[in-house]
Amino acid sequence: MRCPYCSAPDSKVVNSRPSDDGASIRRRRECLNCARRFTTYERAQLEPLMVVKRSGPREAFNPDKLLRGLVLATEKRPVDQDLLRAFAYGFEDEVQASEIRSEEIGRRAMTFLRPLDDVAYIRFASVYRDFDSLERFIEEIRGLKDEQ
Repeated sequence: MRCPYCSAPDSKVVNSRPSDDGASIRRRRECLNCARRFTTYERAQLEPLMVVKRSGPREAFNPDKLLRGLVLATEKRPVDQDLLRAFAYGFEDEVQASEIRSEEIGRRAMTFLRPLDDVAYIRFASVYRDFDSLERFIEEIRGLKDEQ
């Protein structure tokens, strides 16, 4: 496993334990080069979930890509990063089909973010819904305010 901090190719497993009710293994690793620690998850993948992109092509679901979007939306916000990680890495297990449209992934992510943090929700929605005007952005914010 390559170190996410220094990109060194070698690390050692410091701790390993079951996660997600035994569906995955959580491993704490230490980089042999920079000595920083990081967490990896290992789980069986029988059939990859396929994502149907807006433009038509299909690609395998990547939880890291979803997590990256959630982390960007919640940057500098009081949101527990473990919740984001659990959502992203548990997403594939929640989908009962072999493929899903990218729009559905975005909708589910927004539903997940909505009760956690309004600002993170708006940030994610601004990218997901591709607001084309300031008025559309303000309309979304007003919708949040009306729900409260």
